[in-house]
Amino acid sequence: MKLKVLIADDEQLARQSIALLLQQESAIVQIVQAADGRQAMAMFEQHKPDLVFLDIQMPGLTGIELASHFGNKAVVVFVTAYDQFAITAFELDAIDYLLKPFDDDRFQQSLQRAINRIREHQLSDLTRVSDVIRQLQQDSGSRYKAKLIIKDPGRIRLQDVDQIDFIRGAGNYAEIHLFDKKVLLHRATMSTLEQQLDPHIFTRIHRSVIIRQACISELRLNERGDYTVILKDGQQFSLSRQNKHKLEQLLA
Repeated sequence: MKLKVLIADDEQLARQSIALLLQQESAIVQIVQAADGRQAMAMFEQHKPDLVFLDIQMPGLTGIELASHFGNKAVVVFVTAYDQFAITAFELDAIDYLLKPFDDDRFQQSLQRAINRIREHQLSDLTRVSDVIRQLQQDSGSRYKAKLIIKDPGRIRLQDVDQIDFIRGAGNYAEIHLFDKKVLLHRATMSTLEQQLDPHIFTRIHRSVIIRQACISELRLNERGDYTVILKDGQQFSLSRQNKHKLEQLLA
């Protein structure tokens, strides 16, 4: 395992002390330092570290603000002389909260805790990749997909097709609307999705809309002779004229 670490602290001596302790860990291959919050943000985006040691009180952006921005993209250890931020730190899922001054043993304890968390994340990522490979193998023997492989920042999602309510096109992307009202952004064209989904279950009623047939509540004829498709949750879509031949399919 090879790790990259960012140290963000406005005190040079504090940064150097942490860097010196980190050099004893063979798994760490890169250590970068930032002297304020803005620089820390830039260094994080540039180097994408696995582990961040964050001071809380810094010019520009505080450690709390930075940790909120980093989210689950890195494991965070707060290093500070102030104990009143501990609850907030752990609400942000920080792995540890080091109070200055700390001794070498306490630092090593924190470092090992962080490394263990990173290792758990990596194993979890490998499991997700294995799931994706297994799904691809299953899909290769089937014409239609049971799951869509959706790439989110920092992760790969396997989305069950049987949880999809409808899909709306948005350029080269598609909005996947689920039964629980969540919306996923998927990089795929509507034509691609139409080919991947079972036509006995999903119907493309418009160039930018694919719906689950079982979710249709009503087909309403309007004054122009066109149809409005109304879903059980109240969503309404127009059935385009070039798709009128699909009426029987929708009513089946």
